[in-house]
Amino acid sequence: MESCWRWFGPKDLVPLIHARQGGATGIVTALHEISYSRVWTPEEIEARKTLVEAAGMRWSVCESIPVPSVIKLGGAGALQAIGVWKDTLVNLARSGIKTICYNFMPVVDWTRTDLRFEMPTTALALRFDMVEFVAYDVFILRRKGAEANYGPELLQRAEERLKGLSEEAVRRLESNIIAGLPGGEDSYGREAIRAAIESFDGVTTEDLQASLDDFLREVVPVAAEVGARLAIHPDDPPISLFGLPRVVSTADDLRRIVSSVDHPANGLTLCVGSLGSRADNDVLAMAREFAPRINFAHLRDVAIEPDGSFVEAAHLEGRSDMYAILRTLLAEEARRRTGGRPDHLIPMRPDHGHLIGDDVDKPTNPGYSLIGRLKGLAELHGVIHAIGKTDEYSRYWKRLED
Repeated sequence: MESCWRWFGPKDLVPLIHARQGGATGIVTALHEISYSRVWTPEEIEARKTLVEAAGMRWSVCESIPVPSVIKLGGAGALQAIGVWKDTLVNLARSGIKTICYNFMPVVDWTRTDLRFEMPTTALALRFDMVEFVAYDVFILRRKGAEANYGPELLQRAEERLKGLSEEAVRRLESNIIAGLPGGEDSYGREAIRAAIESFDGVTTEDLQASLDDFLREVVPVAAEVGARLAIHPDDPPISLFGLPRVVSTADDLRRIVSSVDHPANGLTLCVGSLGSRADNDVLAMAREFAPRINFAHLRDVAIEPDGSFVEAAHLEGRSDMYAILRTLLAEEARRRTGGRPDHLIPMRPDHGHLIGDDVDKPTNPGYSLIGRLKGLAELHGVIHAIGKTDEYSRYWKRLED
């Protein structure tokens, strides 16, 4: 696999050279500073690519080209916005950046309620607490009709939890949920997020699926023409938030997506942690079923709770079988290699990491501290190396080559 590292550009608190020192050969980045409304120019792309190459690595994956709400809503403005997206895709591919990650989450991107949850090891992790999210949605944001989205027991627990929160804790909870996490597409205040949610009033799951299908019918042929591979990212978490539909959450969703435009360029990001935070998702089964369409992998894990809460576990210690998932991805790489694909390597990155060591007291992008991700990358490298040394894997590889 190609070992990659998420980097947020020149203002990232972790310098590129530290990623290289940890064993990364590829960088996952984007031109986050550019407005959704305009195309990334070849000159801007080449400038960022040059920075990465000067550090001895390559820009392997674009994560992400943002998909603005106008595309998700469909209608008159969608085609123009899709045109901008396609032009950026073409410019990236012509510069050699051919794996494109994106998501189709409405209004809010990846969401957590606690950015410094203390684990038994005293490391600090990211957490999504369902009770606190409901407390925010119903009793702080006061979204119209929010109570109808939750059961009476959860509403009671949320109301009780809110009573125990200080003003500072409420402020921090709101900031964690709506102010925007690294790589997210939007940052909101309370009134702005109310308005953004209301803009999706009446939009059903079927409507959002239709908008995604329309988008794919436009962009997949362009990706195929320029040799790019798209990799849609699952919803995170893969449940409805703020009563909004989500359409990249389950195996059925993924089946519908890859069949809607049936071409290898229409692929997936296997985000183990995102998919694994939903109890009825079997991530290993999904990896095996969709292996030919996995164009990018985010490798982290989660521990989940009965009410839908979860905490980001250490990379090898959550509910998913990371060893078996990596075996599946390595077997798929072998299949691609024997099929003659020059791009047989699947780019992966250690997705998030605990705050450990002196990173605890440093300013960091939530989830994207240095030491926790280096630890995760080293653990993943160890598993990959061990798999490559097993007799069973060696026999499998030899059968493919024969």
